[in-house]
Amino acid sequence: MGRMDTSPGGSHQVLTVSQINRQVRTLLEDGFPSVWIEGEISNLARPPSGHVYFSLKDPSSQLRCAMFRQRSLRLPFRPQDGMAVVCRGRLSLYEARGEYQFIVETMEEAGEGRLQRAFEELKRRLAAEGLFDEAAKRPVPTLPRRIGIITSPTGAAVRDIVHILGRRFPAVPVRVYPVPVQGDGAAPAIAAALKLAGERRDCDVLIVARGGGSLEDLWAFNEEVVARAIRACPIPVISGVGHEIDFTIADFAADLRAPTPSGAAELAVPEQAVWLRTLSVHSERLRSLTVKHLAQQRKQVDWLSGRLALLHPGARLRQQSQRLDELLQRMTRACKGHQRHKRARLEQLATELRGRSPAALIARARQRNDAAVMRLRVAARRCLDANHQRLEVAARALQGISPTAVLERGYAIVSRANAQLVRDPAQVTAGDVLRVRVARGEFAAVVDEDDQI
Repeated sequence: MGRMDTSPGGSHQVLTVSQINRQVRTLLEDGFPSVWIEGEISNLARPPSGHVYFSLKDPSSQLRCAMFRQRSLRLPFRPQDGMAVVCRGRLSLYEARGEYQFIVETMEEAGEGRLQRAFEELKRRLAAEGLFDEAAKRPVPTLPRRIGIITSPTGAAVRDIVHILGRRFPAVPVRVYPVPVQGDGAAPAIAAALKLAGERRDCDVLIVARGGGSLEDLWAFNEEVVARAIRACPIPVISGVGHEIDFTIADFAADLRAPTPSGAAELAVPEQAVWLRTLSVHSERLRSLTVKHLAQQRKQVDWLSGRLALLHPGARLRQQSQRLDELLQRMTRACKGHQRHKRARLEQLATELRGRSPAALIARARQRNDAAVMRLRVAARRCLDANHQRLEVAARALQGISPTAVLERGYAIVSRANAQLVRDPAQVTAGDVLRVRVARGEFAAVVDEDDQI
């Protein structure tokens, strides 16, 4: 409680700072029990306590926020500075500093971040159900009798699709199912159009299309109701939503995905020129087969006519006469062939007989004898040459150890008168007559006393 001002002229109540802050906090919490606020995170702080403190701001203002530990642990993402979020909580006042703040209880990513998370979650859930299985995809007809287009009747997508279809194969009619492709009612309208087209069964293929845009612009094609309507539709569905880089749940659920609405039109029908060329080839083939079949039938008629003519008795007689001539010719050829065979056999026997006559045997024996003599001569010559070579080698070896060869090198053989060889100076005395033999002869020598060494 505050105190009363008792000063002169004063009768009002005076409050302390704590009291006024407490009253303001109560007023804020009672006046805003639960609010949603969208903004961009800035000045984010995570102290050791586990609480999260940050500011939410927009281009012209900011608000201090606090998210306590138990609440922050439940977040499916990690808040960061600059992230756009939507927060639910209550307004309060931090009495200790008198700061106005927002106590955050739940937080979600705003804009495309939130949508992207919802997209991934739905994609994961439907994939687990088998909604995107390739085995469940229906084949798109090569040449549909009629094409249904589910899109906005005023958008650029329908104009592009109709233009491409008219250029590629103008003979295929088109039925447009007009639907909104953006906004809250777009997804139910697209699902209803798919159901209606499936009930009518007047189209062979459906194109679900929309031009490019942000994730939020394309969100109608990420709704579960559209994905289930595509799979429930008995007609094959081509998805041509956004640009090439855009992917939607409808793309995964559809039987065929095209990168753009124009691409969907190209996948729906073939190129007319190609079909005309193919038709021309098939027409020419059909004409060729018809001509060939007629020719075969004509041959069959001619053959049957021939058989009918052969049944006439005169024709049979002519045929038998021709057969008789043929047999006579065959007999003549057989006789001539038998004679040629016997003549060839006789010549063969005569040749064998000539080969076995004594003169032939003697001639062959003489040839063998001449060949043997020739081989003997060659062998004798080789033996003589070998012996001659060995003799020359032995002579050279003998010459090397011959005393004469030693004398040729300047040595001499000295002997006494009794032919005793002198090998030691002690064997001779002064006055002894010695005989000295050298390479070119021999001569006598007398031992002089002075000559002894």
